[in-house]
Amino acid sequence: MAELVQMKCVACRKGAPTVTKEEIAEFHPKIPEWKIVEREDIKRLERIYSFNNFAHALSFTNKVGELAEAEGHHPALLTEWGKVTVTWWTHKIRGLHRNDFIMAAKSDQLY
Repeated sequence: MAELVQMKCVACRKGAPTVTKEEIAEFHPKIPEWKIVEREDIKRLERIYSFNNFAHALSFTNKVGELAEAEGHHPALLTEWGKVTVTWWTHKIRGLHRNDFIMAAKSDQLY
């Protein structure tokens, strides 16, 4: 995970390639708590973080939001009592990019 945390997101343009199977095999083991899910034919990284109450979940949501703004890459966030679901994917390419793995690792670091 440390390697991914040190990386910065790069601007991703429409038409950029999604990660290859080989890149997924390289990056995914570095963020083992994350699942690769597919919704609307789009692969995404998703993790549910657990908290003791809503206030802690909301605080984490805000930290992820600040990180997203700083990196210029934004997730889907669902904040509920005792948990936050974070989903990363790259909207412009309708799939996974290296940026998503970087942001997943940085989200773990915040947790």
